[in-house]
Amino acid sequence: MSARPAALGTQSIIGEPEVVEDARLVAESPAWLGLKAAVSSLQTLQAKDGSVPEPGDHDRAASLVDDVVREVAALTPAFPHDREYLDAVRADFAAWAAGGFGVPDFLSSLVAFHPEKHRVDGARHLVVFPMYTQNGSTNRHVEAVLVEVIWPSFIAELEAGDYSNALFVPIRFLDFTSGYDTNSAVLFPESVATSTIPAYTWGAIFADREAARFRRVVREAAAVTRLELPADAQRLLDDQQLAERTFVMWDLIHDRTHMRGDLPFDPFMIKQRMPYFLYSLEELRCDLTAFREAVRIERGLLAAGELEGGELSMADESLREHAKLVQYAVLFDRIFRFAITGSRVRNYDGLGGQLLFAWLHQRGVLHWTDTKLTIDWPEVADAVTALGDAIDELYWRSIDRPKTAHWLAAYELITSTLTPNPASVWAEGPKALPLDGPPRGLTDAVLDDEFPLSMFYEALDKKMRAVIESTAGITGAAA
Repeated sequence: MSARPAALGTQSIIGEPEVVEDARLVAESPAWLGLKAAVSSLQTLQAKDGSVPEPGDHDRAASLVDDVVREVAALTPAFPHDREYLDAVRADFAAWAAGGFGVPDFLSSLVAFHPEKHRVDGARHLVVFPMYTQNGSTNRHVEAVLVEVIWPSFIAELEAGDYSNALFVPIRFLDFTSGYDTNSAVLFPESVATSTIPAYTWGAIFADREAARFRRVVREAAAVTRLELPADAQRLLDDQQLAERTFVMWDLIHDRTHMRGDLPFDPFMIKQRMPYFLYSLEELRCDLTAFREAVRIERGLLAAGELEGGELSMADESLREHAKLVQYAVLFDRIFRFAITGSRVRNYDGLGGQLLFAWLHQRGVLHWTDTKLTIDWPEVADAVTALGDAIDELYWRSIDRPKTAHWLAAYELITSTLTPNPASVWAEGPKALPLDGPPRGLTDAVLDDEFPLSMFYEALDKKMRAVIESTAGITGAAA
């Protein structure tokens, strides 16, 4: 047991170990491989709520927990900034075993974990919790993940300035257990099994997975639709690290937008029960805010460069470049991947992608003619911004509206562009809806597929389904 941390430690001679040490040394170390194997075996004994319900499995579970505790201890020297958290993890595992393997409570270790306090490019974290993985496993099983922070200098400057977001932690995968061999691209504290709900101080997003699946899907979609890409958009598809940095910028602005603006509701809408198309508009609002801010940054820097004789500093040029790329990322991810990913059951991200495509098509900015997709690039920024402005106007007006009136107005905004399901009660108008009862009746009246795919998207879905499915579990290393 003592040999493993020493072997890891010999690789970090100077500087911060998480920066200097090769990440693969940890991911390939016997301690990590042992931890991963123990966690994987433990998962097979756990029920959906994370407990080990069968008394006959308790001896085996206790042995596996001993393995987990031992390997975490062996790995701890490689993560000195997480020592308090990793000590608490070991204590929580011991307490879970001593308590008879009921529903796990990892409150102490969750409260001790603060990746938001160590946002250094290349910094690594070992994350071990009983948790579900959003867009992945719904079981609250023990998972182990090795991650690395992505924090380039231009993002640090943005976050320190107009785009402050103290909770935001962009990361990439180094390795993971089965719960993340899925579509999940987030690591959120609310997914961890705890007895009470603490104040959440961070939220992590796997920018490498976002970038990798974007590159694979958009590359194929551009080929299928015969879309000719601008040179800078093509570079985004060719360069994984460039795409990762671009997604970090997008996510930084998107994430903070949920709590900013003229909001007629609790920004954490997941706590409320409402028609799924309202979630569509909220997620799209945040993405289009990121798009609009990227346009503002790009145009501002271009204007500044003209005033200074056409020259920008290296830092400003890097920011301008990424601001332009964010616009491509939002546009292509929304219309190519979001629109046709997932089931047709209350697919709010899919609806947002459909809405953006149709909005641009109906305004003559995007064309599907002779089985070829073309885009009038000089017109894109203003047209996309106009949709964001329309959603912002809806929100601002709804501060003075009753809840049901806001819902109806939101539906009207969407149906001004998209055609609803012909079987929809909502499509018949307010007189057909149960407006005299509680709002729940209105939510129940929304069809699972209230806005079916258009004929364009039905055809695209058939051609793209295999490549979209192939992105489950993808990482930047496999892109």
